[in-house]
Amino acid sequence: MGAFLDKPKTDKQNKGGMGNGLRYGLCSMQGWRVEMEDAHTAVIGLPYGLKDWSFFAVFDGHAGAKVSAFCAEQLLEHIIANEDFRGKLDVTDGTEVQPSLEDVKKGIKTGFLKLDEMMRTMPEMVSGEDKSGSTAVCCIVSPQHIFFANCGDSRAVLCRNGKCSFATRDHKPVNPEEKERIQNAGGSVMIQRVNGSLAVSRALGDFEYKNVEGKGPCEQLVSPEPEIFIEDRSPEDQFLVLACDGIWDVMTNEELCAFVESRMKITDSLEQISNSVVDTCLYKGSRDNMSIVVVSFEGAPKVSDVAVKKEQELDAKIETKIRELLLKESPENQDLPYIMHMLSTELDDSFPPGGGLAAKKGFIESTYYKLRPNDEQDDEGP
Repeated sequence: MGAFLDKPKTDKQNKGGMGNGLRYGLCSMQGWRVEMEDAHTAVIGLPYGLKDWSFFAVFDGHAGAKVSAFCAEQLLEHIIANEDFRGKLDVTDGTEVQPSLEDVKKGIKTGFLKLDEMMRTMPEMVSGEDKSGSTAVCCIVSPQHIFFANCGDSRAVLCRNGKCSFATRDHKPVNPEEKERIQNAGGSVMIQRVNGSLAVSRALGDFEYKNVEGKGPCEQLVSPEPEIFIEDRSPEDQFLVLACDGIWDVMTNEELCAFVESRMKITDSLEQISNSVVDTCLYKGSRDNMSIVVVSFEGAPKVSDVAVKKEQELDAKIETKIRELLLKESPENQDLPYIMHMLSTELDDSFPPGGGLAAKKGFIESTYYKLRPNDEQDDEGP
């Protein structure tokens, strides 16, 4: 779904911050899509006595950017301000007690449902002028726990001790429990989409799929109910990644964790790492908007002199190989795709884990155009 541009828009939006023993960096890029429909939220230190809690979220809009933008502004407030989340008052002195695990789970669900209910009353939604919707994936990090909430096919992963130890589950219409709900609401799943149209089975907004009489909000063709998971924090926690499906379409959980971990050993800039992920996914063929938030814990990998030297040696090898190929190959074998093919064949084991050749394509292109005899850049695109 959605139209594409002739060339991708590669300008990036970056943001970073730190606090509560966390650091974060994010990147979003429009890419090949005609419109940027992604949004994000990153907050270190929450109100209502939760200054040592933090919140991160990615929203992937479809059929417009209205719902995703509104969710980025309002979801956190709807979660932490509702009575289910905020827990109980201490009867001895009237102070508010921090929410229990059950309070947080209930409050997250209530926040999602109340936000969805509120958006339904917006004039453009009531009139049908705006039919947009959005997936949502968020993490609340408290001193002892990480709360994951997912609605749709944006995804969050936790890297612990060098491995992807947890990932949220995508909500697709073909999933048995999702398909059953859709059919019970009088809908169907065709070409892996709700009524042959929508590719996700849970989302905020999308009110044209939420009008079945006699069914509650979580029983509709498309449900706004988040799936919630809780992980105990561990000294072995390294980082979290939250991203839209523009990232996950071309990288697996394990690939992304391996790639981010390898980049953390050569730079401590999480914005730069996020940019590297987005560029790599563009080169791997992602045609969607892309947004990613990387959140590092105190146990995250540190910059390593050995890793930095290895990266420099790889760059030197690439430059030497390109120079050799341009000198010895006939003109018809000097185009960039052929050079990329040869580099892939001869240096395959040297490329960054999880990213492969695509992780170095930007460097390869710039080196190629610097070295080749004819310095007119081909219009070949990513």
